[in-house]
Amino acid sequence: MRYTVFGSKKSDQLKQKIHISLRPFAKEKEFIMTEKPKFYVTTAIAYASRKPHFGNTYEVIMTDVLARYKRARGYDVFFCTGTDEHGQKIEDLAKESGISPKQYVDGVAGEIKGVWDKMNTSYDYFIRTTDDYHERAVQKMFKRFYDQGDIYKGKYEGWYCTPCESFFTETQAEGGKCPDCGRDVQRAEEEAYFFKMSKYAPRLIKHIEDNPEFIQPESRKKEMINNFLKVEGGLQDLCVSRTSFSWGVPVDFDKKHVTYVWLDALSNYITAIGFDPDKSFEEQSDEFKKWWPCDVHVIGKDILRFHTIYWPIFLMALDIPLPKQVFGHPWFNFGMDKMSKSKGNVIYADELADEFSVDAVRYYAMSEMPYANDGSITYEAVIKRYNTDLVNNLGNLVKRTLDMDKKYFGKNVYPPYDPDPIDAELKDACVKAYESYVSLMDELHFADALDAVFAMFSRANKYIDETTPWTLAKDETKRARLQTVLYNLLECIRWGAIMLEPFIPATSEEILNEIGATNRAFDSIGTHVQFGGLIADGEVQDSKVLFARVDEAKKLAELEEKRKARFAPKAEEPKIEKPEGLALIGIEDFMAVELRVAKVIECEKVPKAKKLLKLRVDLGYEQRQVVSGIAKFYEPDALIGKKIVLVCNLKPATLCGIESNGMILASGEEQVRVVFLDEATPLGERIR
Repeated sequence: MRYTVFGSKKSDQLKQKIHISLRPFAKEKEFIMTEKPKFYVTTAIAYASRKPHFGNTYEVIMTDVLARYKRARGYDVFFCTGTDEHGQKIEDLAKESGISPKQYVDGVAGEIKGVWDKMNTSYDYFIRTTDDYHERAVQKMFKRFYDQGDIYKGKYEGWYCTPCESFFTETQAEGGKCPDCGRDVQRAEEEAYFFKMSKYAPRLIKHIEDNPEFIQPESRKKEMINNFLKVEGGLQDLCVSRTSFSWGVPVDFDKKHVTYVWLDALSNYITAIGFDPDKSFEEQSDEFKKWWPCDVHVIGKDILRFHTIYWPIFLMALDIPLPKQVFGHPWFNFGMDKMSKSKGNVIYADELADEFSVDAVRYYAMSEMPYANDGSITYEAVIKRYNTDLVNNLGNLVKRTLDMDKKYFGKNVYPPYDPDPIDAELKDACVKAYESYVSLMDELHFADALDAVFAMFSRANKYIDETTPWTLAKDETKRARLQTVLYNLLECIRWGAIMLEPFIPATSEEILNEIGATNRAFDSIGTHVQFGGLIADGEVQDSKVLFARVDEAKKLAELEEKRKARFAPKAEEPKIEKPEGLALIGIEDFMAVELRVAKVIECEKVPKAKKLLKLRVDLGYEQRQVVSGIAKFYEPDALIGKKIVLVCNLKPATLCGIESNGMILASGEEQVRVVFLDEATPLGERIR
């Protein structure tokens, strides 16, 4: 038995209690049928072949923005993401790494989930296609299709792109290249099962034509119809099994076949919410019927045909409703080029966050990507938008306002007593920003929605220059007017922070804390009457630097140096000479050494000792103080929270006057590397 990977909000205690039957979902999330409208949104699950780059991460950030927005609007939201873990490419990569495919995807899936978590995405469920319940459901679906006559056995002859896990005809693979990624395709010939796509194609065409919102943006819909559905010869049947590799969901009635990755991967959207292939839609669980059909599948434009042609047809064959909408977002390129490790132009969102902050990266991703056309990322563009929007516009507005309130009113917030016609212009700007924001967010025009909010901030900064609070402060008779100006500014900031919460949630919360806002509900803003929701007679906090200005030239030089280092040819590993004259020991000698799992809970440098760190470690059953000569190689903060191997039956020793009760396991002489353990390893467990 093993546990599925859970959303970031799930507790470790809950994880340990889960029992896998067909699917653990009902025990992970408490389902309560409420009056709230439901909203089910998904990302395309990430392929577990490598760490996701910025363009891959954009998708989960975008989906998170949508999920957070819908929650703020009062929807009961279920946000699902995860990893696609089968296929020939992964089998090949695992073989190159000298490990099993399962070991390989466990590592990459953990890395992907780590990036999603670091980017503060609020997913409710993280599915892996290697989850037992998912694999069993896929097998049942395959058998059901076969029994219905939707699947038949044949022979495939054509071209195959391993990176895309896709088959192509002679015409499609013109010049021996994949039409999707441009890489070389390989000739393939093997026995396979095929799905009768042509059986359902007329029904799908009608659905698309009758439901104009089904495929968005509009340009993507035309592409699908003209290039795949209404073509000479009609829609081709789809290969849904392979025999040339084994890393996939086995076809249980024909063991030499594994399920083609797209039938496997696409099914996650329904297996994640408890779909049982043995039941009709009416017989499905309450949980499944609550969430399905999905409201929006957010996917990249490169996999649009799989989601708008193959996936709907699979659902038709299962006799369950189709998703309400599939949104095919554009790509993020590096300047004018597609991101590629071979070109040395890959940018990773989590690493970019280390340079600027998570919210800064989230903001750039959402502000820079157009609705339908490809976006661009360069380090220069990131820095310019960071300094212009986040530092100058937003950060400056908040800091100026808070500093003035502290200086003139001792952090107190007073109600507006002395209105002026110019105040109405600021209120109008706030209401206009809100109305534009809601309309644009509902249409998934996220970059434009951000523009509306930041236009409001620009108007607020202009309002400061127009009202000159510093001049009002010099005249005691203008005190009521000064109170009104500062209140209006604080209220405008409150509106902006609430609207920004889906995009930059940590910063939004910080702003609302700083201005002392207790009313943070989305429905507390929007109309002229609602302008005034900030409770007067409260108190603001000291202003903090929300976003520190970046020296463009200096930061560019640093980033370029790191990029070169990342893509520099790997140096050959040093050859280690075979040790000679080793004294042999018996198993009883080795077993006498007590190696146990410990966690570093405190760490600090030893004064006047350049090589030494003093650590406090937790063994689960007791805590100990250990002194280790690793100060040249590790900063104290980098070790806190790490699980290590402790030799715990050494006699106590005194180093620089500090008692040490144990030794940390590490390798190397000139470059010392501490042996770290997986976070899941239990404290105090003996290592043998």
